[in-house]
Amino acid sequence: MSSHPLRLRDYFTLNVYWFALSFLWNAMAPILLPVLVLRVVDEANKGSALGTLSSLGLVIATIVQPLAGAWTDTRTTRWGKRRPYLVGGTLFDVVFLLAMLWAGDYLALLVAYALLQVVSNIAHGPYQAYLTDLVPEAQRGKVSGVKLAFEMVGVIVTALVMGNLVGQGQLLAAFLAIIFVLLLTMGITAWGVDERPFDGVVPVSSSESSLPASRLRGLVRLIFHSRDFFLWLISRLVILVAINLVRNYVMFFLADVLRLENAAAETGNLLAILGIAVAVVVYPAGALSDRWGRKPLIVVSGVLGVVGAFALMLATTLPAVFVAGTILGVSIGIFLSVNWAWGADLIPADAGGRLLGISNIATAGAGVVAGAGGWMLDGFNAQAPNLGYTALYLTAAMCYVLGTVIVIGIAEKRG
Repeated sequence: MSSHPLRLRDYFTLNVYWFALSFLWNAMAPILLPVLVLRVVDEANKGSALGTLSSLGLVIATIVQPLAGAWTDTRTTRWGKRRPYLVGGTLFDVVFLLAMLWAGDYLALLVAYALLQVVSNIAHGPYQAYLTDLVPEAQRGKVSGVKLAFEMVGVIVTALVMGNLVGQGQLLAAFLAIIFVLLLTMGITAWGVDERPFDGVVPVSSSESSLPASRLRGLVRLIFHSRDFFLWLISRLVILVAINLVRNYVMFFLADVLRLENAAAETGNLLAILGIAVAVVVYPAGALSDRWGRKPLIVVSGVLGVVGAFALMLATTLPAVFVAGTILGVSIGIFLSVNWAWGADLIPADAGGRLLGISNIATAGAGVVAGAGGWMLDGFNAQAPNLGYTALYLTAAMCYVLGTVIVIGIAEKRG
């Protein structure tokens, strides 16, 4: 870990690649994947095809990301511990992004997307370890705040740029924009971060934990170390399922229910509204939770989520969809800010680093579960026109309710 205070430029070089990751994945799930799926499958199977892609990708991310990070913990090269994986993974991103663009059938798209998830997470896992490698403890909160700012800017820019490009049929330009941002930010980080080669010394206390069986036992102990932390993990999973259900299929909703000719562009506008609402509330929500406690804010977030899901389900005009998106954005912003702080309160003081990996079980797992929403969409739409969207958003509302009820049972305590 670095003991030297960070300079202003360090905040930028350490975090700018988060913008690229946000730009990539916020464009991929709600905008690019639906368009690519419609090129290679028929209307009747579009939901299940999209859900399968989303679920497979998140399963891969759940496995590869922590393994890649752990692999680089005790290995080094002349270029440093993390840098070669950041550079190599990003360069292979380019290959598989182009493979997705030129995929001629669903199987080719599936394979290209799976490989993109592998190489992207080989870069992502080691990259996020810069926080503990290079940032003094006293500055980690500020660095994390800058990280969130880059991610939120990524959401907004993605929505405005990618929605318009795809809406105009400029799919190649959209993919080239992602490639440009990935290569530019990777170059800034790889060149600008002062990463030194690992000295090869592994702490004695970590020798046992390096064994797979010991790691698994430690993970299980940490997940179940307290009733409250386990309930926090379950509530996070359920509420994130709700968030994914209302986001991932919204482009199909705009095209099928509202009959919009340029659903991709309006999806981008909706995501921009979501991103702005999230960005506006994350800091005040976190500050208020420090004063009032985490539970009341999460309950408010859950209530707003239920209202937003029902508003989206009942929307028949684009302005009504935008109102629903604003409500959902406020709900998501409160949840993302406060829930993460609450998890840190509940984790043992010496296990903060492992919290990142454990919380990803809920984060990526929610995406996998939400992938089943595509099968639900197709199944109910086969029974009656657009019935699948009612089922989808009603399920999201139920998930918000269940997650909020679980939250009420968690003790409000600081670790």
